[in-house]
Amino acid sequence: MSKKEVAISSLSDFIPANTYQLVEPFLVHYKVHLTVTRSRSTVLGDYRNAFAGKAHRISVNGNLNKYAFLITLLHELAHLITFERFGHRVASHGKEWKMQFSELLKHFLQTEVFPNDIRQQLTASLKSPAASSCADDALMRVLRKYDQIKDDHFLVEEIQQGACFQTKNGKIYRREEKIRKRIRAVEIDTGRVYLFSPIYEVIKLG
Repeated sequence: MSKKEVAISSLSDFIPANTYQLVEPFLVHYKVHLTVTRSRSTVLGDYRNAFAGKAHRISVNGNLNKYAFLITLLHELAHLITFERFGHRVASHGKEWKMQFSELLKHFLQTEVFPNDIRQQLTASLKSPAASSCADDALMRVLRKYDQIKDDHFLVEEIQQGACFQTKNGKIYRREEKIRKRIRAVEIDTGRVYLFSPIYEVIKLG
């Protein structure tokens, strides 16, 4: 999916039913330039602050399920609101951002937007949200239940030790033991060792 600007009125196609009216006031008030972009493996969304006459810009990966899309959008909106209040004087994912993101989540958790499993995981993370949804393994596992998953796609942690898997770039690895929070894997062609997030999605071989 190429990067494209999304009309605010079209946002309802990407987020859960009955949440547009909750999100739209933020986008209008802050004059957000919203884009939906192709899948990015390292980030789910991105925020760029307004400057030199340009509007605040938020991009969100278009391949996310509706719950993940909404959570990512709120994550980026928290960056925007934090910037409006503090500028560049605070850390990107510091206490100010965590407080703002938690406040946004609380607002949405008061509704019936999220299924119980997602609601429970979000509630558990309110005190100290992760800097990225990608970094919150427990939340990513729950959100993945609502993806349209292909039969041969698995998380690295679901690959049996000693079995091989392929990443999106076509490289093949053999899954080894878990080391702390990462999983060791050996690239077949080079013998090089890499550490994978346990929730990184790969293609199971064999």
